Amino acid sequence: METKKLKKAFQKENGILKTSELNELGFDSRQINKLLDENIIEKIKFGYYILSDSVPEEKAVIVKLFPDAVIFLESALFYYNYTDRVPNKWQLAVDKHSNPNKFDNNYLEIEPFFIVDKFFKLGINDIENDGYKIRIYDIDKTICDILRYEKKLDNEVFKNAIQNYINDENKNINNLIKYSKKLNIYKKMQTYIGVWV
Repeated sequence: METKKLKKAFQKENGILKTSELNELGFDSRQINKLLDENIIEKIKFGYYILSDSVPEEKAVIVKLFPDAVIFLESALFYYNYTDRVPNKWQLAVDKHSNPNKFDNNYLEIEPFFIVDKFFKLGINDIENDGYKIRIYDIDKTICDILRYEKKLDNEVFKNAIQNYINDENKNINNLIKYSKKLNIYKKMQTYIGVWV
């Protein structure tokens, strides 16, 4: 019965529970250790657990483990179908003062980018995707980000993203100009995109 209750709770939370949530279900630290020893649950990060026989969606893990992070660069390009190359790491923008150790986990490859506050909050979209509330930069801010971090990107991914943006009927040039000025890349934006829009 206890296992049934546990599985139901994991299901409700998209496959991931925190220590505090296990405590609320009546599992103390000794019982949690017993669940780990019996391979019923598995620790994916300090204070976070999954059922050993389950594979939570990566989006669910991002939302639960890093609720303040914003999907960034290639991960954002992939979401917007601006690249068909699946990033080998989740690139996340995080607050400049975040603890780097926070991103160590046994489940996902995370590449955090520590961004100063005035840039971090610019262009964030809170969207619903497959039932998950995720944070991602809008496409105009994403294009500004790839211009800023060009050296971090594969040249083909970079060029395709620029071309896809130029061809995108839903782009917002006013946003692009506004963001590029705030991010001090207005001249670079004009060089790559200005002649096309």
